[in-house]
Amino acid sequence: MDAVSLARLQFGLTIAFHFLFPPVTIGLAWVIAYMGWRYLRTGEEIYDKMVSFWVKILGLIFAVGVATGITMEFQFGTNWATYSRFVGDIFGSPLAAEGVFAFFLESGFIGVLLLGKNRVSKGFYWFSSLMVALGSTLSAFWIIVANSWQQTPAGYEPIYNEAGEVVGARLTDFWAAVFNPSTLPRYIHTVSASVLTGSLIVAGIGAWYLLKGRHAEFAKRTLRIGLGFAAAFSLVVLLLGHFHSVQVAETQPAKMAVFEALFETQEGAPMVLFGFPDVENQILRLGITVPKLLSFLIHFDPNAEVPGLDQFPEDEWPPIEATYYPYHIMIILGLYFIALPWAGIIFKKLQDNRIYWRVLIYTMPLPVLTMELGWLAAEFGRQPWVVYGLLKTEDAISEVVPPWQVATTIVFFTLVYSLLLGLLIFLLKRELDKGPAVTAQAEAGEEAAA
Repeated sequence: MDAVSLARLQFGLTIAFHFLFPPVTIGLAWVIAYMGWRYLRTGEEIYDKMVSFWVKILGLIFAVGVATGITMEFQFGTNWATYSRFVGDIFGSPLAAEGVFAFFLESGFIGVLLLGKNRVSKGFYWFSSLMVALGSTLSAFWIIVANSWQQTPAGYEPIYNEAGEVVGARLTDFWAAVFNPSTLPRYIHTVSASVLTGSLIVAGIGAWYLLKGRHAEFAKRTLRIGLGFAAAFSLVVLLLGHFHSVQVAETQPAKMAVFEALFETQEGAPMVLFGFPDVENQILRLGITVPKLLSFLIHFDPNAEVPGLDQFPEDEWPPIEATYYPYHIMIILGLYFIALPWAGIIFKKLQDNRIYWRVLIYTMPLPVLTMELGWLAAEFGRQPWVVYGLLKTEDAISEVVPPWQVATTIVFFTLVYSLLLGLLIFLLKRELDKGPAVTAQAEAGEEAAA
């Protein structure tokens, strides 16, 4: 493999592994804040024990997320030096803001949650959980600002060399760069999906304890809270996903054309429900579509024109299969995430059904997978650009790092990350086996439930 392919593979592996953790952290943090609020309102110790249990889980996931995030930043100066010089004037600001305004807020108050349980008041302890949720959410904002600027650059002026080539971007309007056209649609979609991810994990752990016949009262309330959050945010994700798709269609039409395997520009363009894109012949095979629905959803006009890939040079087409399939699998799983919690809420007897518990348990990794698929679709859909319309990926790598060095670090990162993942799974399993601390009140509740 050449240096470009290896550098892309290395960055893809490191960021894909890191991205396993922030969505779970954000989702769990907000669910924990709700549990703490319930404890303040009701005084029921079961909610306090729920907070204590989930804070331990959150702390483990947060620690691994921080450790895996550090390596990504080093790659900007090693494998992607040309990119770093190109965007340094713009990229540095949101990264600095993330550290100053978000990471220190999140990490400082998570210390209170982990170590200050018996050292601060109940109100301040809950406030700390709220600050962790807010800090993790703000952290995501600044990271998404940086990535969104690559998708839809704004608030800059190009820097030219003597040959008249664009060699960089100079920040001219900070707020225009921060709130570029894709920032808010991507941010609110990502955060809502993160809360959905955390809530389905909470529901799945509750189901696991019920299936094991352990901590019945804790498990039932955990299950109900997880399902409630999941039911609400599954609909929010659907709505915001549509909002995000409209933005993509307006600002990155080639990406939308690939999402829908739309090879030719059409008036009254259909939405693809199922099918297999044939890139060589530029057709969709075995396609199941809804006529005119894509035009309607984008423009609220069933006869509106939607640009196809024929409007763009072929050397600027995103990789079609790598973009199309993650996008459509993400949508299918998203619809499943709507059906699953709503079924449990509408048909309440399902919450006492062992088959339903098993389904919830097996579902736990799927929202994390769906977040990864959404990220793949977004990033592959931007190719061949690393900064859309300004800098191609093949032109962004470091010129002095030989392929063998990149390959060596890929092997090293894979080994280290495998060890980290194994350690995290071991520690999580140990906490799950221990379960929540049981008080006399909780014991009474479990005996009544039994």
